[in-house]
Amino acid sequence: MTTLQILAAGSLRGVWPELMAAFTAKSGITVESRFGPAGLLRQRIEQGEVCDLFASANLKHPATLRQKGLAKETGRFTANTLCLTAKRDIVTENDNWLSLLLRDDLHLATSTPRCDPSGDYTWQMFGNIEQRHQGWGEQLKRKARPLVGGPSSLPVPAGELAARWLIDEGHAELFIGYASYQPRLMLHPQLQVFTIPEPYNVPAEYGWAMLSPAAQPLAAFLTSQVAQQMLQQHGFV
Repeated sequence: MTTLQILAAGSLRGVWPELMAAFTAKSGITVESRFGPAGLLRQRIEQGEVCDLFASANLKHPATLRQKGLAKETGRFTANTLCLTAKRDIVTENDNWLSLLLRDDLHLATSTPRCDPSGDYTWQMFGNIEQRHQGWGEQLKRKARPLVGGPSSLPVPAGELAARWLIDEGHAELFIGYASYQPRLMLHPQLQVFTIPEPYNVPAEYGWAMLSPAAQPLAAFLTSQVAQQMLQQHGFV
């Protein structure tokens, strides 16, 4: 039996092996998965890389592949939100998530817009801040440093959380990333994780693109009750 070739967003790396093990146990179909920023993965597909199913951290990239005739079907399978991770010893008793972002003495790292949906969602969040506090969102766009998720970004070591690594290595004191990482980040006592409230936060919807009919069973599995429970256990919503 042919092994399915999967390209999946990097933020799925923690849950994906468990998902694929359950899928293989149910279907008998094996998979080989490669991970990366979803925008860069989409470009690789457009350039001819073999892929049966693309799991993206947004709905836009699957839709683009379908519009170009590269994907046969698309669908939504889970969602995420954003959170702020801070170096604990820089947080004062008067700080909250927004005051930390606006502090001039702190460096803010993000993922890279257009290459990685996490960066796109972060810029959307800055837009939400701008709508409610004129000038603040634009200030944050100028301040933010997209250090990961791009073609020439800093290489985060395998198995490391970008937020923890960037902060521990001194590249920044703050990082905006996916809330699904929050349970793992909270295991590190040197870090403090802040929830970003709904009026400002951005729903991050994940979608799949089926590029080969052979991937239809996997596309269906991603929305099954078993898969949805696994995703929720790993912090997705």
